Amino acid sequence: MLTGTVIGSGILAARLAGGNDAVALLGNTAATAAILFVLITSLGPISGAHFNPAVTLIAALRREVSAVDALLYIPLQVGGCILGAWLAHAMFELPIVQVSTHMRAGPAQMLSEGVATFALVFTILGASRWRPDAVAAAVALVIAAGYWWTASTSFANPAITIARAMSDTFAGVRPADAPGFIAGQFVGALAAFAACAILFPKDKPA
Repeated sequence: MLTGTVIGSGILAARLAGGNDAVALLGNTAATAAILFVLITSLGPISGAHFNPAVTLIAALRREVSAVDALLYIPLQVGGCILGAWLAHAMFELPIVQVSTHMRAGPAQMLSEGVATFALVFTILGASRWRPDAVAAAVALVIAAGYWWTASTSFANPAITIARAMSDTFAGVRPADAPGFIAGQFVGALAAFAACAILFPKDKPA
């Protein structure tokens, strides 16, 4: 549902925006933030709302999920994202199987993905520590902000990056550019893990 919303809203936004990329991005942003809030609220109590391999890695390092569960989550996350991309294509009568030609290359894009994923993980760990009831809203808002303040429009998720490489639409990324995005995402997540270990130690003060 997350990837279907990201790609589907990108398709519809591009069709309705009449060539205005800023308007298309605004529509894409709003739909993505909305579905994130809904899915985290609905699925958080079941699985911890693990939609993102980078976030799952950090949860495993913090021993909040077992290594076995983390290894099981990741292929399911990737598979679910690919199915979401195909669902979006089907709903808009596009070829189901595609390869993106949307170029997002260069060090600035990789840096942007590192920054976006840092912000996401930082938000999750900080909100979980101080305001657990606000995690869904905080994640939705940090991704909405990331669409507009990062050069890459804040994928911040290796699984969604793989799926978006399989969608030649407004939301896509060329397969050749995806490894750089994924590397940046994992580096950003690990940097946030290190920062939060200092700022938000797991043992709460008395």
